Amino acid sequence: MKTALTVAGSDPTGGAGLQADLKVFRAFGIHGLAVVSAITAQNSEGVDSLLPVDKDFIERQLHVLLSDIRPHAIKLGMLYKTKAVEIVAEVFKKYSLNNLVIDPVTVSSSGISLVEDGTLDVIKNALFPLSKVITPNIDEASVLTGMKIQDKKDMEDAVKELKEMGPEVVVITGGHLNETALDLYYDGEFHILEGSKMKGEYHGTGCVFSAVITALLALDHSPLEAVRRAKEFTRNAMEEAYRPGRGMAFLHI
Repeated sequence: MKTALTVAGSDPTGGAGLQADLKVFRAFGIHGLAVVSAITAQNSEGVDSLLPVDKDFIERQLHVLLSDIRPHAIKLGMLYKTKAVEIVAEVFKKYSLNNLVIDPVTVSSSGISLVEDGTLDVIKNALFPLSKVITPNIDEASVLTGMKIQDKKDMEDAVKELKEMGPEVVVITGGHLNETALDLYYDGEFHILEGSKMKGEYHGTGCVFSAVITALLALDHSPLEAVRRAKEFTRNAMEEAYRPGRGMAFLHI
C-alpha cells in the first residue's frame, strides 16, 4: 500500500487540518502518516486559538518516522514559526523526499493568523524550491506575491511570479474570485480549470483539495491529472456537505 504524509495542524472538528488529510488519503486507498505541527482550539464557527508544536519536537517526529517509513508523497499545511519551517526543509533535504505539496495557509476564516511574521518568507525561500505543487488560494497568492489579485489577468501574473520561487507547478485556486470558481494551473504552460461557484461557507476546502493532489501523486498520477481530479473530488464533497454545528458546512469525504 502506498503511503502519504501530512505535516499539519490538528483540527478537533475533523473538517480540516491533518484529520481531513487522513480521511482523504484513506478515501484513495493510501495509508496516511501524520506529524502534528500545531494544536488548535476551534469549532465549525472558526479558530479560537492555536498552540504551535515546539520545533525540536516537530523535528523528532519527522526523524523517527522517516527513519522507518518513506512516504510516496507529502502534504505540508500549517507551520506557524520560522524555525519550524527551517527544520522541516532540512529534514526533507536529508531524506531526499519527493512529491511535496504545499498548501500555504496564512489566516483562518475567522481571522486568526496561522503564521508568525517572517514565516512566509522562509517558506518561499526554503520550501518552495523543494515542492512539486503549491496550492495557494487568491488571498494567499496575494500575500505571497504582494499583488492585488482581482481578475484572471492578475492570477496569470501572480502564478508566474510564484513559479519563479521554485515550485514545479503552481495552482491558484480562485473560489474567492467574483462569480466563478476558476483555478489556474501553471507549469510553464497555463491550464484553466473552471466551474460554477457554490453558495455558502465550507470548512476545509483547501485542505481537501491539496490532500487529494498528494494522494494522487503518491499513486503516480501526473500533477495536472491530480489537480483536475482534486477539483472534481472537492466539488462533489461540497455538494454533499453537511452541518454538524452552527457554523460552516463540512465536506463529505
